[in-house]
Amino acid sequence: MQLSPSMLHFSLMISLSLVVLSGQETHQQPPVGSPEDTEQCVTCDVRQHIKTMRLNAIKSQILSKLRMKEAPNISRDTVKQLLPKAPPLQQLLDQYDVLGDDNRDVVTEEDDEHAITETIMMMATEPASVVQLNGEPKCCHFSFTQKFQVSRLVRAQLWVHLRPAAEATTVFLQISRLMPVTDGNRHIRIRSLKLDVKAGASSWQSIDVKQVLSVWLRQPETNWGIEINAFDSRGKDLAVTSTQPGEEGLQPFMEVKISEGPRRVRRDLGLDCDENSPESRCCRYPLTVDFEDFGWDWIIAPKRYKANYCSGECEYMHLQKYPHTHLVNKANPRGTAGPCCTPTKMSPINMLYFNQEQQIIYGKIPSMVVDRCGCL
Repeated sequence: MQLSPSMLHFSLMISLSLVVLSGQETHQQPPVGSPEDTEQCVTCDVRQHIKTMRLNAIKSQILSKLRMKEAPNISRDTVKQLLPKAPPLQQLLDQYDVLGDDNRDVVTEEDDEHAITETIMMMATEPASVVQLNGEPKCCHFSFTQKFQVSRLVRAQLWVHLRPAAEATTVFLQISRLMPVTDGNRHIRIRSLKLDVKAGASSWQSIDVKQVLSVWLRQPETNWGIEINAFDSRGKDLAVTSTQPGEEGLQPFMEVKISEGPRRVRRDLGLDCDENSPESRCCRYPLTVDFEDFGWDWIIAPKRYKANYCSGECEYMHLQKYPHTHLVNKANPRGTAGPCCTPTKMSPINMLYFNQEQQIIYGKIPSMVVDRCGCL
């Protein structure tokens, strides 16, 4: 069985801990109390040590798998300001249940080393001055990295917030592609929607821009940005494109869905224990990771998840899979650490987070939940 670097490191550290503790037990004076109490005390120390190592490993693994050298410097106040108050964000939280525990017995990822991106929410930025006249329009430009490929593009929605109308009216939501001023015609209308809105009600509206995005990905030089207008019957523009005080989180953004290929499905089996279990064999124990304890406000959801960890003895008499190792250790039981209790199956977690560019990313981070433990 091929172990990932993180699982191998985890296995070696646990083996070292058990050897050290075994050596301490050999040289120390017999404590007061029954042998069972002494054994349980040592077991508790081992588990606590393993839990601490597991938490430290999770922090470094998340940054590595997200290809980050360090955690984004985004405060809780900044998160509240940047977080869109929009339907697709809540739909992500509901649909994928990223606020809860995502320990489903399902997935073996093709790539166990890096996060798999599924949905990206990009905030609008100001377009280049070459497409502006007298500093207008202030919105909107969206930049795309090499990770975006036309063949993987599933959906692209532009989300626009409309301010309340003074009266019930018909609104014409228009999306126009911007061109450099020197090219003559600066605006090329690409999409238009006719909306009936009620008096005094603000709303989020979405418009399909997959075709536009496909063109931009094939011909990046044509992406100068877009202008958004939503005129009511009196000619007033209700579209929020530059926020006023109290309108934080209402600026336009683009929601892009990317396909990442097939996944293999496999059911999970294994021995599970709780912290009060008398089980001495290799077993999976519960461990909850709390990102707020890490001070990681840049992770939107989940705020916590069940990571689990492995602990317990690997008795050689039970290792039918390793007959040679069993014979060697019968002759010299203290001469080698032998196989140790380690994760044999892990699964991903869904995560919604800000990256270094303050874009909102939704994706899966592989190998973050211990599903099964065994002796390797």
